Formats: sequence, C-alpha cells, structure tokens
Amino acid sequence: LSGVVRSVKETLSSQFVENCKGVVQRLTLQEHKMVWNRTTHLWNDYEKIIHQRTNTTPFDLVPPEEDVGVAVRVMKPLDAAELSLETVYEKFHPSVQSFTDVIGHYISGERPKGIQETEQMLKVGTALTGVGELVLDNATIKLQPPKQGMPYYLSSLDFHTLLQKQESNVRFWKILTVVFGFATCAVLFFILRKQYRHHRERQHLRQMQDEFRQAQERLLREMNAEGGEMLKNACVICLSDTKSCVFLECGHVCSCNDCYRALPEPKRCPICRQPISRVVPLYNS
Repeated sequence: LSGVVRSVKETLSSQFVENCKGVVQRLTLQEHKMVWNRTTHLWNDYEKIIHQRTNTTPFDLVPPEEDVGVAVRVMKPLDAAELSLETVYEKFHPSVQSFTDVIGHYISGERPKGIQETEQMLKVGTALTGVGELVLDNATIKLQPPKQGMPYYLSSLDFHTLLQKQESNVRFWKILTVVFGFATCAVLFFILRKQYRHHRERQHLRQMQDEFRQAQERLLREMNAEGGEMLKNACVICLSDTKSCVFLECGHVCSCNDCYRALPEPKRCPICRQPISRVVPLYNS
C-alpha cells in the first residue's frame, strides 16, 4: 500500500531545524580519525559511531487526499528494510589539537579529525510505500512484519520501482550463484582430474613393480633349472670355479685349487677349520 505519513498523537520536533516535524528521529554522533596502517605505511580513514539514539512515535499511512480512504497504522517501522530517513541537520566539529597532541598522535598512530553530528527524520507528509502483513485489530488496520519471516518494507520509492530493485537484486544473486557454481565445478573437476592422474600413475607403478617381480622370479627359476648343478659343485670360496681339492685329514671337498693356494698359512679347512696336512686332487668323470 502507498500513502503519506501522518502522526497519530504528537509529533517529534527537530532539535536543530525549526518547524521540522516527524515521526522517526535518529541522532548520531560519529567519530572520524586517521589510523596508521603498519602494513601499507599509509594513513587510512576510520569512522566509528560513538552514540546513536532513535525516537519514534506512532503514525499512520493515509491517502494523499485528506477526505478519502482509510488510515493504516504502521507497526515496528524500525524493523522495516529500505526505510530511508531524510538528513535534516549535519555538522562536522573538527578537533582542536595542540603541537604536543599532534606529536602524540603520530606516535600512537591515531589522528582524530573530528565529530560529525547528524539528525535524520521521517517527516510528516512523506510519501511511503509499505509492503507487509495487513491485520485488522478491532477497528484499526495495521501494517506489520509478516509472521512467516518474509521481508518487510517501508520505502520512499513507489511500488514498481521497489519491485524492480528487488528483482535486480535477485538477478544479481542468481548470477553470482551461477558464477560461483561454475567456479566450484571447475575447481572440483581439476581436483578430481588430478586425483585420477595420481591414481593412474600409482596403478601404473604398481603394475610395473608386479611385472618386475614376476620377471625376477622367472629369471630365478630359469637359473635354478639350468645352473643348479653348477652352484652345487662350485667352490665355497669363489663360487665360480668347480671344487677340485680333497682336504685331509678332514676329507672335505669344498675348494678349487686356486682358492686353496690363496688360503693363509697355516692352511685350515674353510668348513671345519682343521689343519690341512695334505691335499688330494679331485677328478670328476
């Protein structure tokens, strides 16, 4: 619904502007200062609300024509979105600083600029568009926030402009959602692709290890089948030449002639460590 603001009982008067009446009044004190950024080595503007007070009084929305229509009581106006208050007074009070204060501010990294005093009001006679839940309480029609949690609006824009603004916001969030969705899918695709490549590499490495182990086992089987007798008759010292010496008195046959000659004095059997008194050549037929 659309209408103009009309107070129910009494109105709120501006503290700074004469003959300025309203139903919502907001007084704000905001501190402005410069803060030294140690990372960028620059002075940055910093604003902080040090005091804010909001006064309200009951009001109705009535048609522009005084003699036609029904008044609608507006409930909880501060809970409404898009409630734009008109700035009726604004003054900046710069801070007075001495030379000692300036040096101290440079050392502390904070330079106060001043205090901004602002008064905002929702004036009587302002045209508003209300979007909410209409209820009938006895003989009073009330506009209040919807109980289902839906948005509640009190805007100076007309209904079609307000609707277009909300639709543009919805389109923006839809586009942002689609963009983030595509970005998430792309990141997920690259992660899965990378994981798949690692899996293929690990699988290929495992396959090569299995093939190498099988080839090694096959080679060992072939060596055992072809050279088993050679290894059985090989010298226990060099493992390459054939056993050709019989050590006496122990009788062990374990060495070739070259390895026997290389044994240190006194020569002992490499198997039982008994002294070798004489050596008999071994002839295989």
